[in-house]
Amino acid sequence: MQLLHRPHVNGEAIETFGFEHIGIRIHHLAAGETLEGETGGSEMGIVLFGGRCSVESSAGTWRGIGGRRNVFEGLPHALYLPIHTAFHLTADEACEFACCYAKADRQFAARLVTPDQADIEIRGGGNATRQINGIFKPDFPADRLMVVEVFTPSGNWSSYPPHKHDVHNPPGEVDLEEFYYYRTARSAAYAIQKVYTPDRRIDETLTVRDGDIVLVPEGYHPVVAAHGYDIYYLNVLAGSARSMAASDDPDYIWVRETWREKDPRLPLVHS
Repeated sequence: MQLLHRPHVNGEAIETFGFEHIGIRIHHLAAGETLEGETGGSEMGIVLFGGRCSVESSAGTWRGIGGRRNVFEGLPHALYLPIHTAFHLTADEACEFACCYAKADRQFAARLVTPDQADIEIRGGGNATRQINGIFKPDFPADRLMVVEVFTPSGNWSSYPPHKHDVHNPPGEVDLEEFYYYRTARSAAYAIQKVYTPDRRIDETLTVRDGDIVLVPEGYHPVVAAHGYDIYYLNVLAGSARSMAASDDPDYIWVRETWREKDPRLPLVHS
């Protein structure tokens, strides 16, 4: 499976890149442009990167969703729509957003997540400190879809110590598919992401830039942001259980014991 992709912008089809459970569509709309669709057998989360939109659907209507100019200037608005929901989205102003999909069996209520509901967590320590904005976390009322935002400051590591979630062995670990969708504030910015399995059957080192997407079908998957450039990525996950339980690479667990303090630059983004 190819792990590094550039998803189509404003494409008509859900892009799964070979995954069984999850899919994504990236949209950049000018003011007044529209998007129509039906969620079918998948639940869907609309995550606004910037701008505002309104959504009319068979599960409810929401006006003026959004407000941040870009992902580095505010907390997220996101709309959850359940399976078998028809929707019509209108860009109130130029806006960018992701439609994140997960195959689902159960019906849940549509729900808007606003910035005051974003669960900000400062995770890790030292130069492995990062910010996680919870959007559709495991305790969110949905069937399988889980989505969070992650901000990694210049020079810092994320998803570290390297962890994996490819074995269904709860509560310690569950089997999940995962997207990392990257945004950067400057065009020269980049990050390095490794994806490797314990037996090195998969062992890839990827250079990722603004608008790239990395697939994590299995294995450990740490990230480091290039010095001088803060990095954002959207995590989309679904799989064998509604949990983000993961296991660390045993060769790197010792690193946790060296952390004495959090990076004072965090949080990078707040209300």
